Amino acid sequence: MPRIIDVIEAPNQGPNDLVVRVPEYGAGDFRLGSQVIVRESQRAVFYRDGKSLDVFGPGRHTITTMNLPILSSLLRLGTGGADIFTAEVYFTNMREFTDLKWGTPQPISLRDTDLGLVRLRGFGQYTMQIADPKRFVDQIVGTQGIYTTAQIEDYLRGVIISRLTDVLGENMKSIFDLPQLFDEIGAAMKAKVQDDFLALGISLKQFMIVSINPTEETAKAIDERASMGAIGNLDAYMKYKAAQAVGDAAKSGGGTGEGLGLGAGIGMGAGMAGMIANAMGGTQQGGQAQAPQSQGSPAAPAVMTLEEAAAYLKVSPADVQAIIDSGELKARKIGSQYRISKEAIDAFLAGG
Repeated sequence: MPRIIDVIEAPNQGPNDLVVRVPEYGAGDFRLGSQVIVRESQRAVFYRDGKSLDVFGPGRHTITTMNLPILSSLLRLGTGGADIFTAEVYFTNMREFTDLKWGTPQPISLRDTDLGLVRLRGFGQYTMQIADPKRFVDQIVGTQGIYTTAQIEDYLRGVIISRLTDVLGENMKSIFDLPQLFDEIGAAMKAKVQDDFLALGISLKQFMIVSINPTEETAKAIDERASMGAIGNLDAYMKYKAAQAVGDAAKSGGGTGEGLGLGAGIGMGAGMAGMIANAMGGTQQGGQAQAPQSQGSPAAPAVMTLEEAAAYLKVSPADVQAIIDSGELKARKIGSQYRISKEAIDAFLAGG
């Protein structure tokens, strides 16, 4: 003989239990006249044959045809008018569930006006409450068998992350603007996620963004950009570093400090610096380079002093100075010294 359940209740519903089912497994045998006891923080939803019927509010209820016409009429049709029927009751927990956490399991990739592409991680907290017990049982419990907050958190986290990607894509231009947009992003997230939660019979009470952080790769790119910003004018920075190198060479007593300084100052590579150093190998200690000896007709250096250019052109240094001042001959002035490339002199002679 089936066991008749005369008192239907869930007195031991835990703080993290969204739903308690009576009976726990299978269908229960109830009859008209059974007592349904619903606590203040609960609502009871009757189910039969996969369909939700009446919802009971707080208090003691007697299953009769007078106070539960929907349930009673449907049950009598299915039992041939007998008083005993099989059904299940789902007691939903109506308290506000707090300290629920969300976070991005994988970084979110977004376009950034300053860095091009960034990857972000976010996490925060939210609180929720069952707003529509019948819809919640229909949408979540009946189809997915979810009974505790631990079981539903993964599902809700997926809803939140999908909306976070949309909201960040719509509102964020640069990661550097994120801190001042937290309130706006949080408000937009609550509005969008609220609609998704209500479709499940859940009300989103609070939504908080604790942090949105870049991944290690993005943080490295930010550090590099910050370093460039601290440097400021890159050309001025390179000249400053070149001047430091010349000073260090002079302190160490290097006789070719002037040649190395020239190579660094004009941004040439190590190969050009070596060519200049070789070309100026005949310079005297502490003085200007002398014109090369005419004996043996040595090859003209790639970069010449004013005197070397005069010797190459077989004119006086004053004549070379004059064509430089007129703009006909291109030259680079470094401090009080001129340096003229052989290529520029050849172009001048060719009438270029």
